[in-house]
Amino acid sequence: MDTTDRGLSLLKKGQKGFFHAVFSRVGIMIVLLVLQVVFLFMAFFRFAQFLPHVLGSAAVFTVFMVLYLLNSRLDPTAKITWLVVIMLLPVFGALLFWYTQSDIGHRAVHARLQELIDETKEKLAQAPEVIEALENENPDEVSLARYVRRSGCFPVYADTQVTYFPLGEDKFEQMLVQLKSAKRYIFMEYFIVEEGLMWGKILEILAEKVREGVDVRVMYDGTCEFSTLPHNYPEKLKTLGIKCKMFSPVTPFLSTHYNYRDHRKILVIDGRTAFTGGVNLADEYINQRERFGHWKDTAIMLEGGAAQSFALMFLQMWNITERAPEFDKYLDAAGPSPKAGSLPAADAEAGKPAAAESPRPAGFVLPYGDCPLDSDKLGERVYMDILNRSRSYVHIMSPYLILDGEMETALKFAAEKGVDVKLILPGIPDKPMPYALAKSHYRSLLASGVKIYEYTPGFVHAKVFVSDDCRAVVGTINLDYRSLYHHFECAAYMYRTECISDIEKDFQETLARCRQVTPETVKNEKWHVKLTGFVMKAVAPLL
Repeated sequence: MDTTDRGLSLLKKGQKGFFHAVFSRVGIMIVLLVLQVVFLFMAFFRFAQFLPHVLGSAAVFTVFMVLYLLNSRLDPTAKITWLVVIMLLPVFGALLFWYTQSDIGHRAVHARLQELIDETKEKLAQAPEVIEALENENPDEVSLARYVRRSGCFPVYADTQVTYFPLGEDKFEQMLVQLKSAKRYIFMEYFIVEEGLMWGKILEILAEKVREGVDVRVMYDGTCEFSTLPHNYPEKLKTLGIKCKMFSPVTPFLSTHYNYRDHRKILVIDGRTAFTGGVNLADEYINQRERFGHWKDTAIMLEGGAAQSFALMFLQMWNITERAPEFDKYLDAAGPSPKAGSLPAADAEAGKPAAAESPRPAGFVLPYGDCPLDSDKLGERVYMDILNRSRSYVHIMSPYLILDGEMETALKFAAEKGVDVKLILPGIPDKPMPYALAKSHYRSLLASGVKIYEYTPGFVHAKVFVSDDCRAVVGTINLDYRSLYHHFECAAYMYRTECISDIEKDFQETLARCRQVTPETVKNEKWHVKLTGFVMKAVAPLL
């Protein structure tokens, strides 16, 4: 790729530097938070003469909070974390607990999103002949599909071709091709957008498509304000005719802003083509900028009815702030119909795959989105279902390994049954604390027979499960608390699609570039990494 042509740019030199950080809303928020902490400590010391009464009240309050936590519906690992916090800091810990549990600033979002999900429950009807064909192949797959559908409008499709990309560069190349082919609309929803070669090239095409009359919409997460884009960037894109929103901008005091981030990566073109996976819109994801060695990422392209599900996911998030949402216009018009997953008519009655004269892509595709505002831990449960039903192997790539008790037990149980469970994790970390926390799980996993490998050339950002040559998941869902509990996520579950062999091949090729973790390497790990993991494990659910 030509690194001299950076593509279209809207930022002025220095706009993201120190001046912007200090005087932006983010800088103001940090100052206000610091002032709040100082005020609380000053008030505490001002009334120091009442310390015996305060300590007695704190002890009674701590006992109450412990009993409350033990009877709450929190995940057991999260209970332990909050017990530690409240035992050490009874008053401030309790205030922090109630603050995070109250969802201040997210109640309206929760209510609006639930309203949109209820409104669109039947927008994409499940073709009964697809379920029948899937049940003929494997009834267990239908059970999973029914569970996934209860969390939203997520049909199974039997008409979708899936292409797997083993690197971000491969996805980027095909993205440019598909973007240029857009005739009706382009929807983009990404966690990170940063100006550079990748986004510049994409932006050039988006601006051209707007001039051609294509409806172009871009949505990115509000945490981009911290490091990659200025607060007024949506306005800058609107000058090009691009509709743009920042999901959940960070605001002082009004939200627990590290929770409920939009971690999805979705591109939908005309309702016929969709992309998802780990690749954000920044140069390190295509190895044009090196931060942590070689960046290993993955993605998939879906061509067919399954693209409609990703269009619906995007529209649900986009319309949180809209009072007159238009769903049918985009789900029915240019792309496949709401029953696009159906089998060809000639074979529908028999519940059989298409005949030779009406070929269809092999296998079944089930896109799904995971919402942190409901009670379903959909992303984690799909992963656990793969582990529980595996017979030969489960091969996993993930950038982080911060596990709750359930997921750790599922990994260990699969290995103890004789399943070949292999994990590929980063060899060069992007953050020291998650890296140390991952290593805190190594000893227990290895003892059960789980095999762990670290990617020596750099950082693995892929989120991949592949099992038994017949099922796989590629999406945005990491093996950590943020993805499994606190973020909006998405993925595609695949059963017997042709690309599954490509996913397993990529895993094996990546494995050849890894070092294996052994009990000896765990024993010889640097003392400060062990200490960090040992200490931080107590507050892992808060990270």
